[in-house]
Amino acid sequence: MAEPRKELTFLEHLEELRWTLVRSAAAIVIFTIVAFLYKDLVFDTLILAPQRPDFITYRIFCHIAQRFGLDQSFCADSTGFTLMNTSMGGQFMVHIMVSFSMGIILAFPYVLWELWRFIKPGLGGKERGSVRGVVFFASLLFLLGVAFGYYVLAPMSIQFLGTYKVSDSVPNMVDLNSYIGTITSLTLWTGVVFELPMVVVFLARVGLVGPKFLSTYRRHAYVVILFIGAIITPPDVTSQLLVSIPLMGLYEMSILLAARTEKKRLRAQAAETGTPHP
Repeated sequence: MAEPRKELTFLEHLEELRWTLVRSAAAIVIFTIVAFLYKDLVFDTLILAPQRPDFITYRIFCHIAQRFGLDQSFCADSTGFTLMNTSMGGQFMVHIMVSFSMGIILAFPYVLWELWRFIKPGLGGKERGSVRGVVFFASLLFLLGVAFGYYVLAPMSIQFLGTYKVSDSVPNMVDLNSYIGTITSLTLWTGVVFELPMVVVFLARVGLVGPKFLSTYRRHAYVVILFIGAIITPPDVTSQLLVSIPLMGLYEMSILLAARTEKKRLRAQAAETGTPHP
């Protein structure tokens, strides 16, 4: 026999929320400190790697371009720019900012689990079953988005913007803050964008969005995706498709998940009212 759930007062809910936020913040701080201490690994191996021409993404794209006779802009001997620091405390502040970003990424699964622990007691048995595995799949999608941003979007943006010149007489001397901002924003925001299927599932669960709506505006979504791909990639079709296809795949996945969720929701409503549902 299942143990009855304990009803908490409003103040007890606030206390639970406070400790949830405290533990989540503590996890971010711990991972931030770890990233701060491992400076060589974080910067030389990860953050500054896309600035080097031997980065794995450039080598793979160069091989693909040579194989199929495509544009070989990724086969350059350098990324076309030199990093520089222009302020006294610039490198120290960059170190802190990057460490904090790494802390958020590494602590994300735990923070999500803490939020799930706070919400879970307020859900019924059916509601818990319908969102089973949400922490795992949301964490997986976020980390996949971060990896996609780091290995695909960031190198493409760096390679294109770093080599772009209005004149050969103007060399590219990129400020360290600008470079770091490009890397961190692309990786973090791509991780957030990859949560689209989970957001759609939630909206479909509460009846705000359905597969019909998503299918109706599919062409509009594709135009937006292609537009984004054209902005953040070098001006060639191959690069644009490498970015756009995964995002289109996420959108199609969202339609399938919305259809499945809507079907379950309608079936549950039919069971409650006693009306048949196909």
